[in-house]
Amino acid sequence: MQNKQIGSIIRKARLEQKMTQKQLADKIEISDKAISKWECGFGKPDICFILKLSNILDIDVRELLKLYEKS
Repeated sequence: MQNKQIGSIIRKARLEQKMTQKQLADKIEISDKAISKWECGFGKPDICFILKLSNILDIDVRELLKLYEKS
């Protein structure tokens, strides 16, 4: 369940930034397929990407970490 919540937050923030999955993937140096998996709830970002994601997407890192720890 937390994977879907994390993915939903990432997707919403990415769209607010008017960014494609490919653009986000390029910024954090990962495949756009990985971004798609996260956004669909089929996985979650590795912990090493949480800070980058929060900075790029302007998401509170504590919000992501809280969900990350629950999953």
